[in-house]
Amino acid sequence: MIGQFWMDVAETERGARPHVRVSYIPRMGAQNSRIKEYAPEVLLPREDGLVVIDPEKAVGRRDLAEKFDGVFWNEELNIPQGCTGCAHLIDDPDSPIRVPRCVDNCAVGAIAFGEVEELDLEGAVPLDPEDANPIVFYKNMPKKFIAATVFDPEADEVVEGAKVVVAGNAGTYETETNNWGDFWLNDLPDADWTLTIEKDGKSIEMQVSTIEKDQGLPDIALA
Repeated sequence: MIGQFWMDVAETERGARPHVRVSYIPRMGAQNSRIKEYAPEVLLPREDGLVVIDPEKAVGRRDLAEKFDGVFWNEELNIPQGCTGCAHLIDDPDSPIRVPRCVDNCAVGAIAFGEVEELDLEGAVPLDPEDANPIVFYKNMPKKFIAATVFDPEADEVVEGAKVVVAGNAGTYETETNNWGDFWLNDLPDADWTLTIEKDGKSIEMQVSTIEKDQGLPDIALA
C-alpha cells in the first residue's frame, strides 16, 4: 500500500541555522498494547506480546486507524493495517531471519528485539506514554541543546575561549567558545535557564528556555 510506513522514521530539525542538528527516531505505532485493550476482538491471538491485526476480523474498523498513530487505513481492502513485528518471520522455523526486518536491516544496530526481561531497558521510555504495558521502548532519546556564536562588535571578530554557563533549578552546565566563537551546551534537561557569557571583563546575561525546544540562538554580541 503506497504511503504506508509501518516502520516510519521521524526526521526532526532542531535548533536554528547555523546551529542545527537533525534527529531520526523510528516509530512503530501499531505495536501498542492499548490496541489490545481497545479492540482485542480484531487481533490474532499471540503469546509473545506482538500486536497483529487480523485482516478478516478487522474489516471496516476504520476507527483503529483514526485512534492509533501508526495504524493505516487501506481503502481498497477496507481494513486497518500496521506493523506486525514481522510475526511471519518469527513464526517460521525455516526462515533464515527470526527477527523483524527493521532489526535485521538496521546498518547501525540501533534496534533491538527480544524478551523485555532480557533487554537492557535502563533509562528507557515507552513509545506511547499512555501505554500501561508497553512493548516498544526508546533509549538515549536526544536531549536539548543551547548553541550560538559569540562576537566582539568593537573588534569585529568572534570571541574565542569565552566562558559560557547556564544555571537554573535543573543544575549548572558550562563550556567555552571554540576557535570560531561557537559554543554548544548539550544534553540539557527541559528547563528555564540563565545564560551567562564572559571574557576579559566583558559579560552578558540572558534568559533561555529548553522546555519546548532546542535553542540555536542568534549571534551574541559580547560588549
